[in-house]
Amino acid sequence: MFITVGTVTAQKYFTKTGETDFKASVEAFEPVEAKSNSTTAILKVDSGDLAALLFIKSFHFKVALMEEHFNENYMDSDKHPKATFKGKLKNFSMSDISSTAKEYQLSGILTVRGKTKEITTTAKVSKNGEKITIDSFFSVKPQDFDIDIPSIVRKKIAKKINVTLHYELVEKK
Repeated sequence: MFITVGTVTAQKYFTKTGETDFKASVEAFEPVEAKSNSTTAILKVDSGDLAALLFIKSFHFKVALMEEHFNENYMDSDKHPKATFKGKLKNFSMSDISSTAKEYQLSGILTVRGKTKEITTTAKVSKNGEKITIDSFFSVKPQDFDIDIPSIVRKKIAKKINVTLHYELVEKK
């Protein structure tokens, strides 16, 4: 007698081209901002679990020297090459998702430079055709991740860093 055992896999949506931006600008000084277009993110639609991975060196600045200082002096990208987020969209239900964005509470753990910080924010989730879009915003402080800002430039960098996420996910088959 043969018994066939099938595995049930949760439906997942993913992207490898998610956008993550940050701004740490102070008025009257040169803008401190960068963008990455290569965040990998996965959403399990049965549970609302969301995970994201970003390589620090994928952030690009308008000024090459600023990018170099960011990677070498502040983020120590060779030693700490990635940032991760593991969280959950509270009360997420795929049946509630439509072309009109719905807000969910997003909570989880952000890990940068080996340091963790609990994040709670809102995320707007919508569906357009076969894509699920997730947009979110939150702020962190450099000291949350033991990022030391030298006194010579401290006034040129905001006390809070604003992070914006925009992910367009497709079903993983």
